[in-house]
Amino acid sequence: MNLMRIALVGSLALLVAPPAVGADAWPGKPIRMILSVPAGATPDVTARLVMPGLSQLLGQPLVADNRGGAGGLIGAELAAKAAPDGYTLFISSPGALTILPHLRKVPYNTLRDFTPVSLISVGPFVLITHASVPVKTVKELIALARAQPGKLNYASAGNGVANHLAMELFKQMAGVDIVHVPYKGAPQAVTDVLAGHMNMMFNSIAPIVGHIKAGRVQVLGISSSKRSPQLPDVPTISEAGVPGYESENWFGLFVPARTPQRIVARLNDAVVKVVRSPEIQSQFAALGADAVGNSPGEFAAFVRRDMERYARVVKLSGAKLD
Repeated sequence: MNLMRIALVGSLALLVAPPAVGADAWPGKPIRMILSVPAGATPDVTARLVMPGLSQLLGQPLVADNRGGAGGLIGAELAAKAAPDGYTLFISSPGALTILPHLRKVPYNTLRDFTPVSLISVGPFVLITHASVPVKTVKELIALARAQPGKLNYASAGNGVANHLAMELFKQMAGVDIVHVPYKGAPQAVTDVLAGHMNMMFNSIAPIVGHIKAGRVQVLGISSSKRSPQLPDVPTISEAGVPGYESENWFGLFVPARTPQRIVARLNDAVVKVVRSPEIQSQFAALGADAVGNSPGEFAAFVRRDMERYARVVKLSGAKLD
C-alpha cells in the first residue's frame, strides 16, 4: 500500500511540475544576432564570417538584425534591454560600448548591462584619401592640413565610433585641423570618399581592401604598431610621420547581463571553436585582422581596459560629438 501511495504521488508530481526549460533546453529556436551597423560595415562582415559555424555548433539558425545609427547606440540599447535568455546576441566594436559612454550620456551601462562572451578579432585601420587630395604620404598630408587648417574633411562611421577617435587622436598628435563629418555607418562614408565628396577617413581593411588594390583610393598608412601582412608595403602611421601613434579596432560577442552562465559557457565554447579554426583564422588574416577567441573573464578584463584607454584618448584628443 505504501509503495502504491509513493507511486501515485510521484505520478501526480510529474503531471503538475512545469516542463524543464532554460539553459538545459537552450537553444530551441532561432537566435537573433544584433549588429549595431548597416549591412556591409566591418562588424557585419565579421559577424557573417562566424555565424555559419556558430549556427552549425548550436543547431539553430542565427538571424542578423542590423540596427545601425547613433554611433552604435541604437543596437547596443536594444541588446541591453533584451531578455537574458540566450536568444539575443550582440556583436560590437568599441564605439557603442567603450567610446560613446565617454562622449555622451547613454541609456545603458557597459559593465553592468552586458556579459562579455568572447573577443572575436582585432585589426588596424588604414588611412585612405581620395585621389584628388594632392598627397602621397602621411607627412605630405600633415603639411597640407597645416597649410590649410579647417579646409580638409574626413568621414567617419558615426559620432563616437572607433574610426572617429582614430582620426581625432591623429589630429591631436600631428597638430592639424581636419573637419569631422559623421555618417550613419562606414559603407556610406566609404562611398563618399570613393566618390570624392570626402577627402579621407580611417577605415578597417576588410571592406575596402578591394578598393585599395584596384587603386580607387590612396592608402597612406596603417594605424597599428606593426605593418599588416595584407598590405605589407603600407607603413604604419608611426613610421610615416606621427611617432608613437597607434589605434586598433576590435569585435566581440556579448549577451544581455543575467544570461544564465551555462548559456554563456556554451556560447563561448562555440565561438572559440569557430574563431580558432584554421579556415576562419585564414579568412580573418586575408581581411587584415587577427582572429582571437578567449574566455569570458579575459574578454571582460579586455573591455574594462579598453574603457580606461578610451577615457584617456577622449581627454587627450579633446574629441567631441559633431
